[in-house]
Amino acid sequence: MTIDAVVWDIDDTIFDYTAADRAGMRDHLVAEGLLDGHTYVEQALARWREVTDAQWARFSAGETDWQGQRRDRVRVFLGEALSDTEADAWFDRYITHYECAWTLFPDVLPALDALVASHRHAVLSNSSLLVQDRKLRVLGVHDRFEAILCAAELGVSKPAAAAFHAACDALDLPPHRVAYVGDHPEIDGRGAAEAGLLSVWIDRHGAHLASDGPPTGPHRISSLAELPALLGTDTRFGAGSTFG
Repeated sequence: MTIDAVVWDIDDTIFDYTAADRAGMRDHLVAEGLLDGHTYVEQALARWREVTDAQWARFSAGETDWQGQRRDRVRVFLGEALSDTEADAWFDRYITHYECAWTLFPDVLPALDALVASHRHAVLSNSSLLVQDRKLRVLGVHDRFEAILCAAELGVSKPAAAAFHAACDALDLPPHRVAYVGDHPEIDGRGAAEAGLLSVWIDRHGAHLASDGPPTGPHRISSLAELPALLGTDTRFGAGSTFG
């Protein structure tokens, strides 16, 4: 089956969100003088990630809007009933530190280069276009994608099939001719597979395999160096795919 286009997730797929979030929050907590309230830095960072994941789940389920999930992340993390203005200001100060740590994974540009002549490219993210459009520009890859779609503007989030189909519609291609690459086994991996796309789940660290096992449907890769071979494209780098 011919695959004509690749739709990409952004955070923790092409952009190292986890590393940037940890580094940015660590610097932010130091600047805010908040680490004294936690026994260890790792506890504070783990708590921030726990709160972030919970609020993202609420946003994805339509229980809050984009700005609301940001404000609630701050309120829950601090345990304070902040006003919207106070929560926004705290989050904006964190963003300054977070953006200083933005970086692509090292396998991203080689993979995009290997596929530039053979496949079209787009983005589908469960974030906001305001955030992701700027992020792609800062990272220097914005022009690699002909369409950038985000849940906040679409009004529907992954893993809903409608989100994946919106990306296919933007490319004017049927789902079976589009591959989706993402890092989350359920939201990205199973969601794309059930929507009829060729689902490629990038599991860089094998974090889900020991406890969860591979989800049904997606092809698993551990590096984007495996993607061109999976899509049937010649590549100058990487070995044959070892996806399961």
